Amino acid sequence: MSLQDWYDKGISKEAYMAELDTLKDGFHTIYKGFSVPDADLKKLHELKHLRVIVLAEVWCGHCMLDVPILLRTVEAANIPVRFLPRDRHLSLMDQYLTNDKRFIPIFIFIDENGKEVGKWGPMAPAVKAYVDELKQDVPAKDDPTYEEKFKEMIHQTGKRFTEDQDLWKTVYEDIKTQLLTCKNK
Repeated sequence: MSLQDWYDKGISKEAYMAELDTLKDGFHTIYKGFSVPDADLKKLHELKHLRVIVLAEVWCGHCMLDVPILLRTVEAANIPVRFLPRDRHLSLMDQYLTNDKRFIPIFIFIDENGKEVGKWGPMAPAVKAYVDELKQDVPAKDDPTYEEKFKEMIHQTGKRFTEDQDLWKTVYEDIKTQLLTCKNK
């Protein structure tokens, strides 16, 4: 299946957002609280030839952080976006593995002909460093304290993801940098 076919198969942002459940409040906090800097609007408007396919899931904490920032960015640039829930589209997801794993979100940037011109995901380097540091305190899955420590890590990341606006800006800058590399492709 071509990327154009995948794009056509995708659902709207409204349909994706309607499926939000446990991370709905965090998603909307970021979506309502983040805005694209005015200084970037002109550069982003030059990307109108692009479209975005988003591989994500509503239960994913990284999606809760990254997707609202992407949405505000593509809204500011008038770039159409379609969502494909990862678990229902594994044949596409398996073309975008990270370290042989199905990490999300993945943003696939395509041109007007459906050709891939860029990709972003699954997380900004600063977010990866933060999560990797927290993971050091989580024991192996067979450890009796694993569940407790893992839940603690998830709580801590969720709190930072929804409250740290500097982190939002870092994610935005990373997405914007990748988007702008698509300009001349």
